[in-house]
Order: sequence, then structure tokens, then C-alpha cells
Amino acid sequence: MTNQPPHAANRLERILAYMVAGVVGLSILAFLAVILGTAAGAGADNGFGQGVWPAVLALPLFGLPLGFVLIIILMVMSGMRRTREARQNKE
Repeated sequence: MTNQPPHAANRLERILAYMVAGVVGLSILAFLAVILGTAAGAGADNGFGQGVWPAVLALPLFGLPLGFVLIIILMVMSGMRRTREARQNKE
């Protein structure tokens, strides 16, 4: 048996799931902001190169791959937990 209570693994999985939702959601909002900014004419005369626009443009470039990696980690952790629980129930 492990020394951790059974809720510790679920808490970590929940935290990872919220991180995935937050990072991917924020990246999608940034992507939509770029689309709306382009439609509103903010990109004219190098408008995307000043203010907060460089960060908004970079957020989906880093956020979406990070979200993908977090999803993979979450799936591996969930699979390991289920395998461990199945072994314990078998014994």
C-alpha cells in the first residue's frame, strides 16, 4: 500500500485538468482576439507589433502545445492510477 491517501492522486489529476482547460481556453480566446483585431483593422501599420499584441499573438503558439503535453500527462497518470487500482482490487 502507498502512504498517500487515495484523494491525493485525484487532486493532482483535477489540478492538471483545470490547467489544461485554462491554458487551452486562454489560447483559444487569444486566437479569437487576433481574428477580431484583424477584422477591426488593428494589424494595419504594424499594429500587432506594439502594446499587448505580441503577447496575444505568442500565447496560442505556446499554450496549445503545452495543453497537449498536459493532456498526455493526465492520460498517463489516469492510466497508471486505474492499473494500480485494478491490481489492488484483484488481490
